[in-house]
Amino acid sequence: MIDRETVDRIYAAANIVDIIGDYVTLKRKGVNYQACCPFHNEKTPSFVVSPSKGVYKCFGCGKGGNAVTFLMEHENITYPEALKMVAKRYGIEVKEKEMTEEEVRRNDDRESMFALNGWAAEYFANYLHRETEGQSVGLAYFRQKRGMTDATIRKFGLGFCPAKGDRMSKDALAAGYKQEFLVSTGLSLQRESDGSLYDRFRDRVIFPVHNISGRIVAFGGRTLRTDKQVAKYQNSPESEIYSKKRELYGLYFAKKAIQQQDFAIMVEGYTDVISMHQAGVENVVSSSGTSLTTEQIRLLNRFTKNITVIYDGDSAGIHASLRGIDMILKEGMNVRVVLLPEPEDPDSFARSHTASELQEYIRANEQDFLEFKAKLLLQDAEGDPIRKAALIADMVQSVSVIPDPIQRSVYIKECARIMDIDEQILISEVARKRMTTSGDRETDDFLRRQTTLRQREAPQPEVEFVKQVEAGSSFEALEREIVKYLLKYGHCSFDFKEGRTMVACNVAEVIFAELSDDNIEFRNPVYAKIMNVYREQWTQLGTGVEVPAHVFLNHIDPEVCNMSVDILTADDNYVLSELWRRKEIHLETDAEMLAVGVPKAVTLYKSKVVEALIKELQAKLDDELPDDEQKDIMQRLAAYNQVKKTIANKIGRPIL
Repeated sequence: MIDRETVDRIYAAANIVDIIGDYVTLKRKGVNYQACCPFHNEKTPSFVVSPSKGVYKCFGCGKGGNAVTFLMEHENITYPEALKMVAKRYGIEVKEKEMTEEEVRRNDDRESMFALNGWAAEYFANYLHRETEGQSVGLAYFRQKRGMTDATIRKFGLGFCPAKGDRMSKDALAAGYKQEFLVSTGLSLQRESDGSLYDRFRDRVIFPVHNISGRIVAFGGRTLRTDKQVAKYQNSPESEIYSKKRELYGLYFAKKAIQQQDFAIMVEGYTDVISMHQAGVENVVSSSGTSLTTEQIRLLNRFTKNITVIYDGDSAGIHASLRGIDMILKEGMNVRVVLLPEPEDPDSFARSHTASELQEYIRANEQDFLEFKAKLLLQDAEGDPIRKAALIADMVQSVSVIPDPIQRSVYIKECARIMDIDEQILISEVARKRMTTSGDRETDDFLRRQTTLRQREAPQPEVEFVKQVEAGSSFEALEREIVKYLLKYGHCSFDFKEGRTMVACNVAEVIFAELSDDNIEFRNPVYAKIMNVYREQWTQLGTGVEVPAHVFLNHIDPEVCNMSVDILTADDNYVLSELWRRKEIHLETDAEMLAVGVPKAVTLYKSKVVEALIKELQAKLDDELPDDEQKDIMQRLAAYNQVKKTIANKIGRPIL
């Protein structure tokens, strides 16, 4: 367990913009930063990072928190692991208390797998540089066959796995790593005959695969044998820490260059990425030889909307790869294509050209996806009307998946020009295709726009400053409302009219007094914890002193933190316009809003509690009870009903 002092130092050092900026491209908007949310798929940015508050909030999916909880959510790691990640980034030494037996048992398997992969990467790299076999086979291959410098080899952590079938597995066991993790990471395979281990990557050069934050999640191993019976590449299997459809090779090393240049280059293999990096072109990633996936595209979409796909001079595999272009288009991204001269591939081309020559070739030869696809397919369809019709259908399919209607319209015009076909026919075909694949979304969008237009033209209703809870609201809604008043306005005062007298009331004092008088405790454990934390601070600081937001935003309990962020940012996405003031529409001040809202929320909550107690007692009356118990229950019911009546009268009375 990490002590509180260290936790406070970590939170104090954490720069939320820097940390989240490693995962998404943040753009400044006023005092905050904005991006498309990394937790759900969206086209319009609704993910906001506030450096002054040290929090993030997505107004689309509702997720929110601080730098530490962001890492927990994004990396799927525990709270202590996220704290350690931040501490490591800022050079903070983490001192932990001795864990209990239960905590040791609950130690995350993922962390054990990460630790093992880290050890294995270092093992493979050391074997490459220090062992005779590694130097003569692996290092010679990287240097002489691939032309890689020692700096490049070390940057990407390249290595070699011994040819002896079980040496790495035995060395890992000797180093104290467990057999179960050697098998679950895929570093070792287990014989069915006797259960002994042998190395998956034996006698192969090794390419470690880093996730977006730089942790090693998998390995790729290439054989140097010419034996056709042996698979050229062997990759780590899917595991708790690795899903190949969610990882892009090289993204960890490329993300800053992608952000700076606002486009990413997509190539096919490990060596393509490495050689281009060595040549000085660093905004390069690879799908690691697998088919491009939607998850990989969305991962890249966090950093840029522009992708340039480089195809080898040999066009044999291009037709199969065209599916990936449609997937990129469907995610609302822009695609350009570069075809290298035969027989070049990105690896060989990068090794024979400088960075400026590479960049110039890409600029001079990149084509729009539509032009590229048309040229490629027209070669096959030349002179054959049936195949040309199939080609047009293929083009229509690509255009139909583009989500932006303006961009889609431009491509329809271009497609009509290239294919020499009537534009209206293409418009109809695209509309039909979209209707069959995604429903009549165009009609829905049109109707929604018309409705919005009519609403704008209609007389505007009076603006509601804060959405108020009403009679009939749930326990959850009422408890949230009361907590919101505490967190946002607990230190504030308002005037409450009692008879003919105006009484100055403090928000926190009213809430705690009303609830404490009746010994009422919240049902939701997170709201209850926030209330207790606030009460402790309020007791120490005194009435009217603002409790600092960081007490909740940086709370050691991630649930408290996330709920506090959610409540404190709940109204941030709605900004009252000066337009209302110019039109002389009445806006409540904070004091006016509190004078109505706080007593109403507390009273409604007490009413809800009384209703629950009445129901509970009524249920007991259904049972066969002794006369004295029945009499007692009837008396209590009468008392609660009187309280309920009093509350109802109070709610119905105007509160000024």
